[in-house]
Amino acid sequence: MRHRTVENVMTRDPATATAGTGFTDLVRIMADRRVSGLPVVDADGRVLGVVSEADLLAKESVRERPHAVPALLRRHAERVRSRGTTAGELMTAPAVTVASGADVPHAARLMADHRVKRLPVVDADGALVGVVSRSDLLSIFTRADDDIAEEIAHDVFHDALGIGADTVAIRVAGGVVEIGGQVERRSWVDVITALTRRVDGVVDVRSTLTYAWDDTGVTIPEAMVVDITREPRR
Repeated sequence: MRHRTVENVMTRDPATATAGTGFTDLVRIMADRRVSGLPVVDADGRVLGVVSEADLLAKESVRERPHAVPALLRRHAERVRSRGTTAGELMTAPAVTVASGADVPHAARLMADHRVKRLPVVDADGALVGVVSRSDLLSIFTRADDDIAEEIAHDVFHDALGIGADTVAIRVAGGVVEIGGQVERRSWVDVITALTRRVDGVVDVRSTLTYAWDDTGVTIPEAMVVDITREPRR
């Protein structure tokens, strides 16, 4: 199955900072570019870390509530960042990055696993080429229904199963797929449903497929092994 890659949905030419970018400049860049985080890069464009609004607010919280420091900043790394004045001191490192050729589901899993809102996108050399956000990943759900139906017919039926989609009806409305009609084998019904769910932009699948032949109880015998080096019996 084909999936859109991160490169297809990412924001190119993102705003960045260097390790020496100061606190006020970080705030200004975020405000001007309307972003809530910046990749911090070295002279070769490789990602060193990420500085976010949360990193900057930790410093402001300490200033506003000095007696709450122990409760607010329990971990050593947080205490260090609260005293920082540059991106290199404030950033979270190492950064969680994603390759530009990774598919959208992989990027979504990375975000969920690491609880981040955006990922720096890097090329094969580790240099920054873009940033992908949650909203970028969700953009696959804006695909046209006709495009989704066409991909199901081609990728699921033609490519994956090697059959035509002429005996079924594929309807897509708002990303919800309805598949009806008849296929040859019962085992294909679950396969078609599972593969359809993996198509980018599909929200749900509702199948009323029937089948001509119940092959679920069929067992395939083990292959016979013949030793061709032995002399045949006479």
